[in-house]
Amino acid sequence: MEFEEYVSARGQELVRLGFTVSGDYQRAEDLAQIALMQAFRSWRKVRKADDPHHYVRRILVNEYLSMTRRRSFTEAPTADVDPHRTVPDPAAGIVDSDDLWHALQELSARERVVLVLRYYQDLDDRTIAELLGIKPSSVRATASRGLATLRLAISRTGKQSNRVDERLS
Repeated sequence: MEFEEYVSARGQELVRLGFTVSGDYQRAEDLAQIALMQAFRSWRKVRKADDPHHYVRRILVNEYLSMTRRRSFTEAPTADVDPHRTVPDPAAGIVDSDDLWHALQELSARERVVLVLRYYQDLDDRTIAELLGIKPSSVRATASRGLATLRLAISRTGKQSNRVDERLS
């Protein structure tokens, strides 16, 4: 498979994974672009891997975890913005209304990545452990802590819906 074919087939999937772990569409696009740039630089090696998509997905996840360790990750712009001149994002209302989305924000970067890879990407513990370079038992422990944090965050809102409870079970 050539690089262009891979990008056409899997590029949007990488952006979705980036969005799911980061919660920010622009950051998701950056993560996908960085992962694809790094994969392009060593495409011969990536292409020869058993599963090239697994290889590129690992690049994206590692870049996200690395990004969260930087001081600039938590910084927010402070420029004065005129609220009357900005265009509201129509998707913001949907995202803001989702209790589960807000609860995901309370997770650590590693907990969030583990839960996204397990429940969104439907990967097993061994595969997640290989992606993150940790033991499968660490994946299970991290997932357990992450789910406990999500349950606590959802219970604090007082708006537990059956849909959210089903996802966390």
